[in-house]
Amino acid sequence: MQPYFLLILGTLILLGGGKALVDGAASIAAMAGIRTGIIGLSIVAFGTSAPELLVSINSAIKGNSDLAIGNVIGSNIANLGLVLGVSGLIYPILIRRSHLRLELPIMIVSCILFFMVCLDAKISFREGLFLTSLFLCFVFFLFWKSHSDKLRGRVLDQEEFDGIKIYPWITSISLLVLGALGLYFGSKILVNSAITISKSYGISERIIGITFIAIGTSLPEMTASVYASFSKKTDLAIGNILGSNILNILSIIGITSLIHPISIGEEFLKQDFYWLLGISLVLIPLMKSKMRISKLEGGILLGIYAAYLIFIL
Repeated sequence: MQPYFLLILGTLILLGGGKALVDGAASIAAMAGIRTGIIGLSIVAFGTSAPELLVSINSAIKGNSDLAIGNVIGSNIANLGLVLGVSGLIYPILIRRSHLRLELPIMIVSCILFFMVCLDAKISFREGLFLTSLFLCFVFFLFWKSHSDKLRGRVLDQEEFDGIKIYPWITSISLLVLGALGLYFGSKILVNSAITISKSYGISERIIGITFIAIGTSLPEMTASVYASFSKKTDLAIGNILGSNILNILSIIGITSLIHPISIGEEFLKQDFYWLLGISLVLIPLMKSKMRISKLEGGILLGIYAAYLIFIL
C-alpha cells in the first residue's frame, strides 16, 4: 500500500510544483509584455515540461533509463492524443499558419533527430549537448520573434493576457522557487515508488514510464491546455502542447544525457517511436483540413491514444 500512496503523493506534489512554476513564469512573462502564443510555446511549455525533466534526470541517475525515455516518449504521445484530443472536444482550437509552417515541422524534425541519436542504443554526452544546443536556439528564436513583433509596432491587446493571473514580482518569483522545489521532491518520490512497484509486480520500467508516469507528468499540460480551451485562449493551448513536445525531446533528453548517458531499449526503437512519429504526422491533415482541432479531430486523436495503450498493454 505504501508505494501506491507515495506514487500518488509524488504525482500530486509534482502537479502542485508544476502549477506554481507555470503561474509564476506566466505572470512574469505577461508583465514583460510577451504575447500569449510565445508564452505558450516557451514559458508555459517549459514549466509544464518541468515534471518530465526532473523525473527523467532522477531516473537516469539511478540507472533506470527505461523510465527516463519512457516518461518522455509516453508524455509526448499523451500530449498529442490525450491532452490535445480532450482540449479539442471542449472548444475548437484554431490553427494559425505559423503552427503549420513553424511549430509542427519543428516538432516532427525533433522526433526524427531523436530517433537518429538513439540508433546506437545510447544517448551520449555529445549527443545531449547537440540536442540542448538546438533547444537553446529554439528559445532564442522565439524571443527574437517576440522582440521583432514589438519593433514592427504590433500592439499587445490586454485580451491576450486573459486567463493569465498577474502577481506582484515578489510573489511571482516565490512561486517559481516553490514550484522548482515541489518538482524536485515530487519527482524523487514518484520515481522511487514507481521503481518499487515495477520490481514487486515484475512490470517493466518501460511500461510504467510510458503509461502511469507519462500520464502523471502530462497532467500539467492537460491542466494548462484544458483551462486555456475553457477560456477560449486556444493559441495558448496549442502553443503549450507543441512547445512541450519540442522541449521534451530537445531539453529534457538533452539535459538528462548531459548529466548521465541514457541507454535506449529495443522496444522504444521498434514500437514507441513509430507511434510518436505517426500521431505527429496525423496532425498535419487534421490541422490543415479546417484549420482547427474540433470535436471530430479531438475524437480521432483520443482514439489513436486509446489504440496505443491497448497495443502496449
